[in-house]
Amino acid sequence: MIGWVTVALYLIAAAICAAVASRERRQARDGWRFWAGVALAMLALGINKQLDLQSLFTQVMRDMSLRLGWFAERRVLQLAFILAVAAGGLILAMIAMRRLPVLQRNMRLAALGVCLVYTYVIIRAASFHHIDRFINSAILGARWNWVLEIGGIGIVAVGALRVLLARDRARV
Repeated sequence: MIGWVTVALYLIAAAICAAVASRERRQARDGWRFWAGVALAMLALGINKQLDLQSLFTQVMRDMSLRLGWFAERRVLQLAFILAVAAGGLILAMIAMRRLPVLQRNMRLAALGVCLVYTYVIIRAASFHHIDRFINSAILGARWNWVLEIGGIGIVAVGALRVLLARDRARV
């Protein structure tokens, strides 16, 4: 059930971000590209969640490593994968901060949420067993994977809603 709820939350966040992008574009504001990108990211993550693409990726890599004979070295390869993803994410963040030096507060909030969710998805795809044990453990009855993923989606949605509500209050 939580999987369906998470997909719905991704789609809701995507719709809110798309509404912000549309309004920003109509009002000739520069932030519309950012919000359109976040809307597309949330949509892509929702599709990924529904189709469980990270599990498919993990299984394909596991099968390929067995077939090619490097399954015994999988831990080193998993670590290299996570480090490469982290380096790529860091480079993208630096490019974004350089290109968008004056990100509005709500944009920074949404970017943080997207980073949180993408980090969760990538680490989940790498499938380190000790990481799996951690994200499947619970805090106050909620599993960490729910907290990380749904929390990231919520952060994105809050950032976008704050933009929508601020614009609505400004018109009143």
